[in-house]
Amino acid sequence: MSDLHDAVDVLQRGGILAHATEGVWGLACDPLNYAAVQRILEIKTRSEDKGLLLLGGSSEAFAAQLKTLNTADRQRIEDSWPGHVTWILPDTEYPSWVSGSRVTVACRVPDHDQARSIAEKMGRPIVSTSLNLTGEPPLKTYADAVAQFAQWVDLVLPGEIGSAQGPSKILQLEGAGTQTLR
Repeated sequence: MSDLHDAVDVLQRGGILAHATEGVWGLACDPLNYAAVQRILEIKTRSEDKGLLLLGGSSEAFAAQLKTLNTADRQRIEDSWPGHVTWILPDTEYPSWVSGSRVTVACRVPDHDQARSIAEKMGRPIVSTSLNLTGEPPLKTYADAVAQFAQWVDLVLPGEIGSAQGPSKILQLEGAGTQTLR
């Protein structure tokens, strides 16, 4: 597990990590490290206004966001995790460089052992956005991650994506229902 230890060490030192998820490769950092988040935004040529997705090791990682929901909504979300489903949840905990100046944040507990383990060992959720330049398709192989992004990140963690097709589905609670955003 030295690769996993190295990955968490990179994140704790404010570095940027490329890693596999369920359906695409991700670009990760510590969401509370402004400089690291800005590096990811620069690498992707992405606007801070758009906000970033957070991966947690378990639903407990998002206890602050989940506690604001009614029991039925909270249970529906927890039942979908771990999974290839990202939920837009109420938030007052994360800085604007993560939330995109919104009062919500995108949260997921991935159904990918390695990605989930990174967040678990980090001890809090991590930023994880698709490994691609804005407007380009996300990468799906370790070889492509190394070839296209090794010069921009501190570590490309060896691994393979899961069986999901593409980035996660993004859902938002809407009254008694759910709206699919992606």
